[in-house]
Parts: sequence; structure tokens; C-alpha cells
Amino acid sequence: MEYYSIATILIVLSAIFGYLNVRFLKLPITIGLMVITILFTVVLVGIAQFDDTLLTQERDFISKIDFETVLLDIMLSFLLFAGALHTNFDQLKVQRGPILAFATLGVLVSTFLVGIASYYIIQVVGLNVDFIYCLLFGALISPTDPIAVLGILKKAGAPKKLETKIVGESLFNDGVGVVVFLTIFAIAAKPDAAIEVSDILTLFGQEVIGGIVLGLLLGWVTYKLMKSIDNYEIEVILTLAAVMGGTMLAHQFHLSAPLAMVTAGLMVGNDTVRNSAMSETTETYVDKFWELVDVLLNTILFVMIGMEMLLLTLEGKYIYAGLIAIPVILLCRYISLWLPVKFFSKKLDFVPKTTLIMTWGGLRGGISIALALSLTSEMHRELFLVITYIVVVVSIVGQGLSVEPIIKKLTKKIA
Repeated sequence: MEYYSIATILIVLSAIFGYLNVRFLKLPITIGLMVITILFTVVLVGIAQFDDTLLTQERDFISKIDFETVLLDIMLSFLLFAGALHTNFDQLKVQRGPILAFATLGVLVSTFLVGIASYYIIQVVGLNVDFIYCLLFGALISPTDPIAVLGILKKAGAPKKLETKIVGESLFNDGVGVVVFLTIFAIAAKPDAAIEVSDILTLFGQEVIGGIVLGLLLGWVTYKLMKSIDNYEIEVILTLAAVMGGTMLAHQFHLSAPLAMVTAGLMVGNDTVRNSAMSETTETYVDKFWELVDVLLNTILFVMIGMEMLLLTLEGKYIYAGLIAIPVILLCRYISLWLPVKFFSKKLDFVPKTTLIMTWGGLRGGISIALALSLTSEMHRELFLVITYIVVVVSIVGQGLSVEPIIKKLTKKIA
């Protein structure tokens, strides 16, 4: 019953905050919900100066939610499948080279640059943290969040080839970023153990390649089943079964569930499958169902992110480190994107200022917070959680609100 109660409270709060946003703030849903939730929490903190009953109840409620498990093991698969389902597959094929480079080389370069930079930032504020833990922070903060950026990009009216690069990178670098994080986590958790390079490559290959292969298999089976019938109710349920069953299989065999769901979503959502396996009615219901799932889980996720503020250890040095990290992380992302953009711009027609737009449009979100929550106390969990939270909030609110005018200004001459 406790799980039902938690889910009920989250959905009721999401509905109320979502209504307030649509009725009054009129911000993109991810930004509006986070802003309202943070304001709600700040008001409770203010009331607590006179009566801490409500604050205590909210803090107790949040502590019962396993944010890491809820997001990484449950919600992420649904959100990534929904995002991939509505991604332009033809554009993705054209842009596959730079997207692959951004999601692999870009994540690895960013991980090491942020790791090195944060090591010195933390020393500057008067703290001492081993480099391997800073590298772990680099891995958790480097992936961009498609959940946060999808709606904003559509509203901004970004050119399709630019939107595809940003969304495609975000969809795939989540899976790669989680695998990089888990690899470094395994090394950091056993600093005295001898870990061979072959072990790291095996883990990486199993998670990444295995996840993609599982996604291809799920997508193919779903396509064949949908093609053999014409019943929109069952076909919608088949897509739901693919996500839930596929996620369970991925966890069972230690494969990357995010990469599996992105691959499956791209297969089911591409025009070839839609035209040959879905009737017009089925296509409408599949799209509307997954749009609703996407919006519902988004509202719950960003309400949870806003509430997580109450669990932070807000020490001065932690806050200073977080504020310094914001421009440094943006610079590291710019550098990690520069080489792939330079290389592929000779072969593909890139929108002017692509590196700058992708740097500013690469928002951080719940995935980074979930990974930070998985750190142990020996890995300086409280420090990196505060830094991550500051970076995520500034990213979603600050970059999220300004990315639309920036895209419009920099691409206004493009037809």
C-alpha cells in the first residue's frame, strides 16, 4: 500500500503543479514543474521556521522514494522508448556519424575533462578528493538528458538536422554514459583490486553491444507481431510489453536497458514499420499513448527532482564548488563536441554555430542526479550530489529558458 500512496501523492502533486504551470507560468513542462516544486519546497522551509510539521512530513516522504531505482530501472526505459519512437529515423540515418561520435567519443572526452577540472575546482574550495571520484563525477554529469530537451527543441523550431543531432546524441549518450559510469564505479569501489583492461572492454562491450542487439531483436519481434494483426488495442499493448519485458531481460543479462529501449523505439517508430505494420488508427493510438506516458512520467520526474533539494547537505564549500563547476562543465562539453563537428562538417551540411548550440542545448537532468545518488559515502556522495543538483537546476532552468531564443537567433537565416 505504501508504494500506491507514494505514487498517488506524486501524481496529485504533478497534476496540481502542472495545472499551475499551464494556467499561470506557461513555461515548458519540465522547467515549469521544477520551478514550482522548488518554490513549494522553499515555502515549506519558510513555514518550518514557525511550525516544521509539513517540512518534516515532506522530508519523510522524499526519503521513502528510491530515486535512483525509480528513474534508472523503471522510468528511463519508458521515457527513452517514447523519445525514440518520435525521432526522425531518416534524418538519424543521415546524421548517424556525428551522433555516434558525440555519444561515444564526446562522452569519454567530456568525462575526463570534467574529471580533471573538478579535481582542481574541489581543491580550490579547500576540499581534498581522490581523482578517481572526480572522474566518476565527470561520467555522471557528461550525458545530456533527452527528457529535458525534447519538448524545448520542438517549441524552439530548431532546424530538423540540428534537432536530430541534439536529440539523437541525448538518446544514445545516456546509455553510453551509464556504462562509462558503471565501469569507473567498479574501479573506484575496489581501488586495491587489479582490474584488467580486458575486463573493462568486456563490460563495456556486453552492456553497449548487447543492449543494442537486444533492442534490435525487440523491435523486430514487435514489428512482426504488429504486422500480423490489425487491432490497435493489442498493438499498443505489444509496444508496452516490449518496453517492460525488454527492460527486465536487459537487467537479467546485464545489458544496457537504455540503449535497448532507444534501439527498439527507433525500429518501431521508423516509417517503414509504420507504413507496413500499422493502420492509420493504430499509428494514432500508439503515438498518443506514448505521448501521454512521456508527459505523465516527465511531470512525476521533475516534481521528484525539485523535492530532492530537501535531502541535500548545503555546505558553503559544496555550493561554491557547484557554482564554479557550471561554466567549466559547459566549456568541457564545447571542447568534447568541437572535434567531431569539425570532422563531419566537411562531409555533412551543418547548421552554423552547431557546437555552440549543442553545448547550450545539452541539458542535464534526472539521470545525473540518479547516478549521483548511487555514490557511496566514501565516494563523497554528499559533495557530488550538491554539485550535480546545482548544475542540473541551472541547466534546466537557465539554459532551458534561454535555448529557444538562442536557437532562433543563430538559425534565423536558415530557411
